[in-house]
Amino acid sequence: MHSRILYEYAIIRIVPRVEREEFVNAGVLLYAKQSDYLGCSFKLFEHKVLALHPEADVDLLRTQLEAFARIAAGDKTCKSTIARQDTASRFRWLSANRSTIIQCSPIHPGYAISPEQTLEELMRFYVL
Repeated sequence: MHSRILYEYAIIRIVPRVEREEFVNAGVLLYAKQSDYLGCSFKLFEHKVLALHPEADVDLLRTQLEAFARIAAGDKTCKSTIARQDTASRFRWLSANRSTIIQCSPIHPGYAISPEQTLEELMRFYVL
């Protein structure tokens, strides 16, 4: 029998016009302390973002989402000092409330056998 581990996740949102508070789900950030796992998966649906804000810079958004994923992965070649922090600190920083174009939902808990598989399942359910 596999043991289930506690995880926390947040949905990564694109908010093209922050003042309007409309958003498109773009990814999932999942953290499991017990296995020291932090996963980030995203897909940018340009047509949805452009429907909310036709002048949105989707290339810049894609670059920022890629940086988000590199920070989550702890990529030491990333210019961000946050990428060099421990796993929990990176998750807390990435999922913190902010009023920028890329935001995260509130954090939600759950139990999983495999954080990697759960990340894929959450992506399919909330983003794809």
